[in-house]
Amino acid sequence: MNRKRFIKTGVLAATLAGTGTLSAAHDKKKKQKVNPNSKPGFPLVISTWNHGIPANEAAFQALQQGGSAVDAAEKGVWQIEADAKNTSVGLGGFPDREGIVTLDACIMDHLGRAGSVCFVQGIAHPITVARAVMEKTPHVMLVGKGAELYAEEIGLKQEKNKLSPEAEKAWKEWLKEKQYKPIINIENHDTIGLLVMDKNGIMAGSCTTSGLAFKMHGRVGDSPIIGAGLFIDQEIGAATCTGLGETVLRTLASHVAVECMRNGYTPQDACEEAIRRIIKKHENYKDFQVGILAVNTKGEHGAYGIHKGFNYALHQHGKNTLFDSSYYNG
Repeated sequence: MNRKRFIKTGVLAATLAGTGTLSAAHDKKKKQKVNPNSKPGFPLVISTWNHGIPANEAAFQALQQGGSAVDAAEKGVWQIEADAKNTSVGLGGFPDREGIVTLDACIMDHLGRAGSVCFVQGIAHPITVARAVMEKTPHVMLVGKGAELYAEEIGLKQEKNKLSPEAEKAWKEWLKEKQYKPIINIENHDTIGLLVMDKNGIMAGSCTTSGLAFKMHGRVGDSPIIGAGLFIDQEIGAATCTGLGETVLRTLASHVAVECMRNGYTPQDACEEAIRRIIKKHENYKDFQVGILAVNTKGEHGAYGIHKGFNYALHQHGKNTLFDSSYYNG
């Protein structure tokens, strides 16, 4: 009996260690950092960068008009996709090395359903296509021509892929040297990620981007990848990332943050842990930026970046405010 009890205890311990439960118990007293801008409560909308202010307004208006959390998640980033002057989201974004704008987007709801589109050309609102993939197909992701054909099927017209004057000028300037080097905090890092909680605490999230400026043709970053650029778990919370997508893809940072909250971390500590993992895996972390947002079921939030300069917009308790995130100081 002692031997059986020993084996049973050992197996249980190994299982708990694998899920992180033991580490959570060990760190419970240490992991209690709270974002100074965070107060519990919902409804709320939180999104990355300063273009999050108009996105939050559109999302909150959707909620006030009786829309669902998914409606708000779509309408919020839809606002930024429609801004022709935005050089990092939508058809006004800077192109890839071939002078072609390619778009990525994803959306996720409180039931765990998700939709995503990648490498889409000429579609003004890829987030709407992503939502249709989630709600009207048996799939999670459509890419390239297939996503464009489906966009036409649901009534979205494909536009001619023509660069905006600003994007064309930047691309031609880049062609002179053809040097690719991400610049920290420039262009809002090519994405908007947005998290929503309605008045009942129901969650949803969205993420949309034109990708890194002057990327290789065919490159897809973290924004449309569930678990990387966005992750929702109604029982625990939600997270979204922005920044150099390859680093987020290698760590699945949004999923990491949600799993940290599952193990008892505050949203702030969850964000900081996700960033620490990125830094640990990338010796060149001083050369790029990543920012992350997280929300738990109480409506508390966290925000963290590798470097100074990551900001986020929070619409909660009657105010829509832009905050500077804390950051790693290593």
